[in-house]
Amino acid sequence: MQRFELLVATLSSQFARLHVEEISPAILGALERVGRAADVDACALIEFSDGESVNAVRAWPNAEAAFGNGGWPPPSLVDRLVRGEAAPVLGVDGVGAWEPARHSRDRSELGVPVVVGERVVCAVVFCAHRPSQGWPAPVVEWLRVIAEILGVALQRCRQEAALRASVATIERLNARLAADNAYLQEEIKTYHDFDDIVGDGASLRLALTRLGQVAPTNSSVLLLGETGTGKELFARALHDRSRRRTRALVKINCAALPPTLIESELFGHEKGSFTGAVAMRQGRFELADGGTIFLDEIGELTPEIQAKLLRVLEEGEFERVGSSRTKRVDVRLIAATHRDLEDDVASGRFRADLYYRLSVYPIRLPALRERIEDIPSLVWFFVQRHQRELGRRITEVPRAVMASLQHHSWPGNVRELENVIERAMIGSTGDTLQLDETFGRIKKRPADDSAVPGDTLDAIQRTHIEAILADCGGRINGKHNAAERLGVHPNTLRFRMKKLGIKSPNRRRP
Repeated sequence: MQRFELLVATLSSQFARLHVEEISPAILGALERVGRAADVDACALIEFSDGESVNAVRAWPNAEAAFGNGGWPPPSLVDRLVRGEAAPVLGVDGVGAWEPARHSRDRSELGVPVVVGERVVCAVVFCAHRPSQGWPAPVVEWLRVIAEILGVALQRCRQEAALRASVATIERLNARLAADNAYLQEEIKTYHDFDDIVGDGASLRLALTRLGQVAPTNSSVLLLGETGTGKELFARALHDRSRRRTRALVKINCAALPPTLIESELFGHEKGSFTGAVAMRQGRFELADGGTIFLDEIGELTPEIQAKLLRVLEEGEFERVGSSRTKRVDVRLIAATHRDLEDDVASGRFRADLYYRLSVYPIRLPALRERIEDIPSLVWFFVQRHQRELGRRITEVPRAVMASLQHHSWPGNVRELENVIERAMIGSTGDTLQLDETFGRIKKRPADDSAVPGDTLDAIQRTHIEAILADCGGRINGKHNAAERLGVHPNTLRFRMKKLGIKSPNRRRP
């Protein structure tokens, strides 16, 4: 028995020093040493999963030698081992918790289950191709100790793997939390409130009515309107009244980033995927998973990004830059643009399928010049917003000042009005609001609230296109055609003519 005593001491010392990554390869070598010391023809370690099914088998010299031609543990052997049944060993009295698997005239097997924490984690099976003569009790006891050494080492591997998985999960959740926190910190810097949508004009009420209709759904929304009409405020109001309001509203201005960075910003990137990618980064779609993403100025996206965006909308799938692993997200999209996307579709600059997918429910935001009746409410709102930070207390807005504001053309819309009020408050020393002197130099809208005929953009375009068509003899295609003179595609010209109500003039004979 001295050889077993020396083997137990050697294996115990060896596995105690091994790193967890080295344990699994060392088990096979240990099985060979045990098999030679026990003078058996084969031995195998059967690892059981949590569900008590076979997870892995390591055998010396091979599985066929240990279990026969099938090369796999017989079901009857596995069933008894996972139960850890107490059974006497042939020829040995008073030895419990050991299972004699099978005995035949020329083959004798011994299965030793290893129990850790009231659960069988593995078993070591010994096979001797010799007439069945039983297993002496001292040998069985030494084999039990050796099996426990291997079982404890294997359990250490499992615990380390479970710990690493837990750590990885915690790190992933911490990364998500840190990303959400960083994004929310950026958002906190911008003062906002859902009550910022101020006004009661008919055009604004129509837009708010449509907002209330679509907000509870998961449908995509396309906000259309000039710059400064409050598209971001509408996006916030949509999210706040939706079923996703408990999750994040993630926003990105597509016009503020160069095309080389927009893909990484939207979908994220892996470490080392490009120069400067020093760490893995989640994209805005991942941050918005379960919530809402707001893409402002979506008309500025390149065709390549448009195709990837369409895939996310239709399938909910994308890949980070530098990765082939597909990720899935559940995101509601709110898009906004000041461009005429129909013109962009006609000219081929914007994908038609993406446009139809985005414009499930379009909402047009009225320009400030269309909501003159809302200007007094907006003026007082901005006064209340800025007077504390500016150290002013405005209690009066002269009627002449309010009239000047209502007769202004407001090309910058509500954003321009806010800047004008803040500038006026800075220059007002008393409690009465006085407009800055630069405001009077800006062209004002006619006092009768009606646009001067021929001064609208559509009227100017119509006059110019009709003049070019007349000069080109009504030719839209061919040599010296009107589309070439105007610098647009012929289909774009036809679309614009239809929209403006321009009939194609009769072509003059050469």
